[in-house]
Amino acid sequence: MRTTGIYCRPGCGAKPLAENVRTFELAAAAETAGYRACLRCRPYRVAGAVADNAPELVCRAVQLIINGLLDESTEAAVGHRLGISARHLRRMFHDHLGVTPDGFARSRRAHFARRLLDDSDLPIAEVAFAAGFGSLRQFNRAMREVFRSAPSELRARRRRGDRLTADGGLLLRMPFTAPYDWDAVLGLLAARAVPGVESVEAGTYRRTITLDGAPGMVEIGAGGADHLLLRAHLPYWEGVIHVVERAGRLVGVDQDTAAAAAHLAGDPLLGPLIAARPGLRVPGAWDPFEIAVNAVTGDVGRLVRRHGAPVDGLGHGLTHAFPAAEVLAEEHGTVGALARAVLANEVRLDGGEALDDLVASLRAVPGVTETAAHEVALRLGARDAFPVPGVDAAAWRPYRALAATHLFHRNKSFSSPYAMAAPSES
Repeated sequence: MRTTGIYCRPGCGAKPLAENVRTFELAAAAETAGYRACLRCRPYRVAGAVADNAPELVCRAVQLIINGLLDESTEAAVGHRLGISARHLRRMFHDHLGVTPDGFARSRRAHFARRLLDDSDLPIAEVAFAAGFGSLRQFNRAMREVFRSAPSELRARRRRGDRLTADGGLLLRMPFTAPYDWDAVLGLLAARAVPGVESVEAGTYRRTITLDGAPGMVEIGAGGADHLLLRAHLPYWEGVIHVVERAGRLVGVDQDTAAAAAHLAGDPLLGPLIAARPGLRVPGAWDPFEIAVNAVTGDVGRLVRRHGAPVDGLGHGLTHAFPAAEVLAEEHGTVGALARAVLANEVRLDGGEALDDLVASLRAVPGVTETAAHEVALRLGARDAFPVPGVDAAAWRPYRALAATHLFHRNKSFSSPYAMAAPSES
């Protein structure tokens, strides 16, 4: 009799015989190999991060896929963006992740849809488009292939405590792999919050967003032992998977820092910092252009008040959406030059650039310093970015971004954490 293999998350109570156990880097790889998700531990409800010791090219490709490049394009387009063939891209994904780029993207959409079926009361048709599927037929086929059941059956199977209720907006869990230090991440986000656009109050991060020109707001706060809670106030639900993934990238729930922490743990300076804050993550970016502007100007609040579209009625100090590059291109000085470079694709902030190439393109903009360029790279996910001047960090390669983040937190230089002095002098 033929049986179906089952994949579980670490800590599941299932106890298979050791000779029957296989290990996969990602749930998507297990699904490709024909396994279905365990009904007991429900691995789709935990973060499926790519290991931080994966090749940089794979990490950059993953970032492009998460940003939606495969939604309406092909693996060839991802390869072209990275300067490699689609065949080589597929080979790298197979060797290091155990799944094709298309399979990786499909798995993320299916897992997100399953969480929506559990957490929310969105109609099934809305779940399909919120998760990024192009049609109901495609959605139904993917859910049957991944979970061996129709979406209606999966919703009927959800547990009593799954459904989240909210007075307004869409409330969703943002899973992470413990340990995760929300208070420390929140402090770093508060240090660089853009006035009028971002707010940190009483343990909650809030920000204005725009979708196709329409305003919205997201709120992120503490949830449970394995998740944060995201409340999204949006003009529509289509493609909400990208809102959730951008929010996850911002607060670092999609990071796997195990290899970086192990590499840095023996360092006499960083070892104690990592032991004290093992759940500290590198803060990411909601809007890469916003991060870049914030890095190169000391008066980003003025730019927001002058050029940002007003957003009324949100409270919490949220008053404007961040201005687009097309608007700031009319500015004089570094900000205007940066905006024009972004519009001309001379600076590309989509996560597909290698660290040295991104830093070089930013440094080519008049007025952008090496430190500012590395700040941008760090927030865009470059694991070896290091925006701390005057420090010999060669021994911390290739994980200097996590090292820098621990130094920022240690020095409590929250008024300007990216312009701090060498830590040995504090």
